[in-house]
Amino acid sequence: MLELLKLLQDGRFHSGEALGAALGVSRSAIWKQLQGLESEFGIDIFKVPGRGYRLASPMILLDSEIIERETAVLGWPVAVLAAIDSTNAEVLRRLDGGRGAPFVVLAERQTAGRGRRGRSWASPFAENLYCSLALRVDGGMRQVEALSLTVGLAVARTLQACGLESAGLKWPNDVLVDGQKIAGVLLELSGDPADVCHVVVGIGVNVNMALDDSGGIDQPWTSMRRCLGAAIDRNLLAGMLLRQLGGYLSRHLQHGFAGLRDEWELLHLWRGRSAALTAGDHVTLGVVLGVDERGAICLNVDGVERAFSGGELSLRLRDDS
Repeated sequence: MLELLKLLQDGRFHSGEALGAALGVSRSAIWKQLQGLESEFGIDIFKVPGRGYRLASPMILLDSEIIERETAVLGWPVAVLAAIDSTNAEVLRRLDGGRGAPFVVLAERQTAGRGRRGRSWASPFAENLYCSLALRVDGGMRQVEALSLTVGLAVARTLQACGLESAGLKWPNDVLVDGQKIAGVLLELSGDPADVCHVVVGIGVNVNMALDDSGGIDQPWTSMRRCLGAAIDRNLLAGMLLRQLGGYLSRHLQHGFAGLRDEWELLHLWRGRSAALTAGDHVTLGVVLGVDERGAICLNVDGVERAFSGGELSLRLRDDS
């Protein structure tokens, strides 16, 4: 169905006969695929007798060749899928199947996209960027300490380069614009943490998502299109993001997060704010001071500086902040 959609993405009319000839299938097969595009992906298709079929509006689909050309310096193979449960899950399956890293998987749609702490991630078709990178890590887990913060920094710098100058960071892995979430990071591990393992770097960016596509997001959010007032070419964005990511990952693996801490703090949005840090049923109240060289969040708790780290922690602003 993705090949059919590529033929229709220009928004012009195409006859069933021409579409069938291009794909080497019958007109009835084209009709079934069109029904699938509508039912599975929610894509509106106009059907006009004598003229053929066209999309309600043009779209630009992700193209692995374009993205690989934009990131040739990295040499990362790129795969684009029409729909998948989650790009992170697909990368883990490919690693389990013996696929060597690094490689990148992107999808037009996720049916079970997820964020930190088991939260779902709204993933409408062909609207946003759902991207996962597989990396091999040799020599233990110390190299990936605070890696999610470094990835968030690469995402924020990419958005700034696209014109979102106010893009900033919320510990540990959210990117916000004007207090609204626009991107998030999810890291997952595979293999032996004490020896050779793989880390899956998952990134979700709200690119062209409109209010009706949000799928009931339970927190303030925005998208690049809402902020900039124009649709974004996701292929060029993916290329830019992966190039930024390659540069920041190289610096992290060479110097650790300590070498990036000052830059991260420049984009830290909640420094000096009153916040509540939740770990399970326990809540710690304090004032956000910043992050340390290991990426832990530092709070002033009743006049004492304390550092906290861990994948199950949640930081929220207090009402009086």
